[in-house]
Amino acid sequence: MTATTTTATTLGGHEPPHTHRGMPASSSAAGPAPKRIIIAYGFWLFLLSDIVMFSAFFATFAVLGKATAGGPTGAELFDARNVAVETALLLFSSFSCGMMSLAMDARHRGTFYLGAAITFILGLGFLVLEMREFADMVAQGATADRSAFLSGFFTLVGCHGAHVAVGLLWLVVMVAQVADKGWRATVLHRLMCFSLFWHALDIIWVALFTIVYLMGAR
Repeated sequence: MTATTTTATTLGGHEPPHTHRGMPASSSAAGPAPKRIIIAYGFWLFLLSDIVMFSAFFATFAVLGKATAGGPTGAELFDARNVAVETALLLFSSFSCGMMSLAMDARHRGTFYLGAAITFILGLGFLVLEMREFADMVAQGATADRSAFLSGFFTLVGCHGAHVAVGLLWLVVMVAQVADKGWRATVLHRLMCFSLFWHALDIIWVALFTIVYLMGAR
């Protein structure tokens, strides 16, 4: 009777309660993805959405770059020396961020703190120079509402500067977490995300430097 019942149940479309190895059927189903995979996937989505946003700003600036409405142009406003120093600071901060990541892999706190401090100082120097550039432009009457060119400029460059400011705050938080929690897996994941974020900002700045300051100053 048992064999007949089992055969009837199977023919009736019901799954047997165990797999062919004797394990519960529910254990053969794939479980949720590990947390680190979910975090990495979500962060890459964030970076891609950020790149799409900056691409829109770049496209807007490319269209409005010559729409000065009789106001000052990029050639009249941009200080090549100041921009060169900004670029050097941000690129060197990318190097120190890489040094920080290597120290993280080696679990060497001293080198990690040194790399984080250098990254913070260089990033802060970049922000100070950028804010001084904005202040000088405003003092000359070159405000965002003066022309479409300036609106596009302040939106694009200011958005990048805001990202750098957020990155510096994030770096401070991460250094505090390393000091408090050590090399926990969650801390390491966040540090990897920060490193990707900071390097992405450097790449965006290279494009911004080329399109806005070099091509826009002609």
